[in-house]
Amino acid sequence: MSLRLGDTAPNFQAKTTAGDIDFYEFLGNGWGILFSHPADYTPVCTTELGKTALLQDEFAKRNVKVLAVSVDPLDKHLGWVKDINETQQVTVGFPIIADSDRTVANLYGMIHPNASETATVRSLFVIGPDKKVKLTITYPASTGRNFVEVLRVVDSLQLTSNYSVATPADWKEGEDVIVVPAISTEDAIKKFPKGVKVVKPYLRYTPQPNK
Repeated sequence: MSLRLGDTAPNFQAKTTAGDIDFYEFLGNGWGILFSHPADYTPVCTTELGKTALLQDEFAKRNVKVLAVSVDPLDKHLGWVKDINETQQVTVGFPIIADSDRTVANLYGMIHPNASETATVRSLFVIGPDKKVKLTITYPASTGRNFVEVLRVVDSLQLTSNYSVATPADWKEGEDVIVVPAISTEDAIKKFPKGVKVVKPYLRYTPQPNK
């Protein structure tokens, strides 16, 4: 199964380092990030989980719950968490799914046979409050994820879900945004009282509306 943007994220029940969960219940009415790892005790993933733990407050501030998944069993996860906490000087406070039967991996298309017949690839899904897939990113095993970029994308997704704007290349929280083409310039001027800068009829900027 290959999940695409706008698809409903499949629900599942799983055993995790934080106990048994139902994915939809875990997310509640908030946002979610589900990201996979090929196996426990892998060096790149150890740093990634450490970085995620460092950013736990940032995710919580955005009403985002984080959930990791690996195909190793629960007892191995618990040992790995101790290593992550020790080597990355953090406290992992989010659940890691024990997906030894690959239920979640198969639901979310995390097995890419040409990369590995058995291990999950390093995929990341951002899921909205409507349980729809808003973003997918898949990294090779050799390249660590950029979690600052993940936060930036979440900021953009949350902003653009509430306002008729899009975010330009390299946009960061607080910078100007783009008025979507569906809104006329006349309507945009009424809709965005902070002002509209028209560069081209199709390229119009306005200050971030929720700032």
